[in-house]
Amino acid sequence: MAARSIASLTLSFGLVSIPVKLYSATESSSAVRFNLLAQDGSRLKQQYVSEKSGQVVPRAEMVKGYEFEPDRYVTFTSEELKALEDASSHSIDIVAFIPADQVDPLYYDKAYFLAPDKRGAKPYNLLREAMRRTDRHALAKWAWKGKQYVVQLRPTEQGVVLQQLLYADEVRRMADLDIEQTTVSDAELKLATQLIDQIAQDTYDPAQYEDEEKKRILAAIDQKISGQQVVTSAPAEAGTGAQVIDLMDALRASLGRGKGAGPAKSAAPAEEATADKPRRPARRSAAAPEAVAAAPAPSRKRATR
Repeated sequence: MAARSIASLTLSFGLVSIPVKLYSATESSSAVRFNLLAQDGSRLKQQYVSEKSGQVVPRAEMVKGYEFEPDRYVTFTSEELKALEDASSHSIDIVAFIPADQVDPLYYDKAYFLAPDKRGAKPYNLLREAMRRTDRHALAKWAWKGKQYVVQLRPTEQGVVLQQLLYADEVRRMADLDIEQTTVSDAELKLATQLIDQIAQDTYDPAQYEDEEKKRILAAIDQKISGQQVVTSAPAEAGTGAQVIDLMDALRASLGRGKGAGPAKSAAPAEEATADKPRRPARRSAAAPEAVAAAPAPSRKRATR
């Protein structure tokens, strides 16, 4: 199925206006959701109750209001709210071009794709190639659904990505955490860099990773559907806060795991965290066969409401 645009916009580049279409760049994976049910199996329905009268208020009688003083609201009708949305600008106005590495990914919000609309291919590709040639990204202002955004436009080989950016007051400061700063020895740093080199990769392939927790939950659901008893594996023993781990031994043990061994499930005591003493595999319950844990989710469609 061809992608459907969610808006037709104009990208302003100096005196050049580029007609573009907006597309969602991401979609949230269908999470496993459980419905609230009564003991007889019937679904429960959410209702809104008036704080004043205690009566259930039907949706048709609800209005939206803004609290400008404690317990005082100014209300808006659906038509007034729609008019506010329709007043949003359909123009993305470029205000600056900055070096490609100047925006901290911490400020990234939702991403969209921009594609040229009719008669917009030539100026669209000109802007994209000029940004690639100068290694700069565009900063622009864009009003959308009642809010103005600062956005980053960055070129790719296929097109232009519009990245919504968070404002400064929407991002917390790590300095507020008062993180303790410590010194590390040259020997510790050498082992740590060796560990980094051991599992270093030059590229990121998102297809290499999948939601294993979701697969595990879906496998348990399939067991329930087929009438089997859901069996859970014994939880790993949690380490105590008083446990002391020798940093150098832990680094050496990590190096000994080899590339592709995957991260350790939990930290081991210093006397056990060595390459000469591999961890004993966890004992499996007889009631939990390996096929249950590894069984892929079937392809049949499930309701997620």
